[in-house]
Amino acid sequence: MLVLTRKLGENVVIGDEISVKVVNIENNKVQLGIHAPSSVTIYRQELIDKVRQQNKSSVILHKSEIRDAAVQLKNILNHKN
Repeated sequence: MLVLTRKLGENVVIGDEISVKVVNIENNKVQLGIHAPSSVTIYRQELIDKVRQQNKSSVILHKSEIRDAAVQLKNILNHKN
């Protein structure tokens, strides 16, 4: 990870098309302005983390549903024999 120190109004340039500017610093928070092509998707990390957690929860629920269905199918097949 590259760690940089920037002052208010200073930029960081990433590649040829992305620029990140320190727009405001107040109450232990930094506001960043990002100039990037519309083809570049930008997300806040906490949103990505939240979606990942929700996806994991869905998979866990889905696995339990599959397990229950497998048990039911096994019971049905055992009763036919």
